[in-house]
Amino acid sequence: MTDLPSLRESLDAHGLSAKKSFGQHFLLDLNVTRKIVRLAGPFDGRSVIEVGPGPGGLTRALLESDAGRVVLVEKDPRFLPLLAELDDGSGRLEIVEGDALKVREAELVEGPAHLVSNLPYNVGTALLIKWLTGPWLPYALTLMFQKEVAERIVAAPGDDAYGRLAVIAQAVCEARLVMHLPAAAFTPPPKVASAVVHLVPRADRPDRETLKRLERVTAAAFGQRRKMLRSSLKTLGGAALCEAAGIEPDARAEVIDGAGFLRLAAALT
Repeated sequence: MTDLPSLRESLDAHGLSAKKSFGQHFLLDLNVTRKIVRLAGPFDGRSVIEVGPGPGGLTRALLESDAGRVVLVEKDPRFLPLLAELDDGSGRLEIVEGDALKVREAELVEGPAHLVSNLPYNVGTALLIKWLTGPWLPYALTLMFQKEVAERIVAAPGDDAYGRLAVIAQAVCEARLVMHLPAAAFTPPPKVASAVVHLVPRADRPDRETLKRLERVTAAAFGQRRKMLRSSLKTLGGAALCEAAGIEPDARAEVIDGAGFLRLAAALT
């Protein structure tokens, strides 16, 4: 990687810039991308999927690491020639042109694999829900989001940011906020700061059917979060559902912890 031109030089050589429609903000400081990869590892030879690599700042750091195969999923075809320049012919790097929301990750990698990405802001939450609730779950996820979204993922009951994203993410994974980045770290700078979240799947995570019920319960409860659960969950059973789950019907969603929501999901028929 040391023989390559800088990321900015590579962008200039290919005449590339960020597209607002793709939610692109590039991280060009390799010291920062290497730190993110250190926070994500060690990989011990496992594969890594990176979504939205853009000019390849994180990709370069991943290729310097102990990762096995590094699979890139890039929707913007403008970046494919630039990313191809990172291939040293060893077979470690694979570039897939496609929409990460539609890609089947199990077809890209064999065995346990990591996800490490600076996610496009406009699809970050949707991608996280896909990975948490879908048929393929990574070995670990180290993902960059807008700071507001990152705080929603790790929020605790009673926090202003606590909601259905926190409940679902924490039901499936142990989630920690591990790094903050100011807007000035990116090119072009977004209007908000960013943060990196590290998620490790729980051994006792709910099965997919339970997660589907959890999504229904949290959508109803937090869709009317200022109402008591007897009202916000009325279409799902209201007070009777709460009582079956051992939850006070007059409580509001923002004070119910993940275990309580899982009991509500289990009681839902």
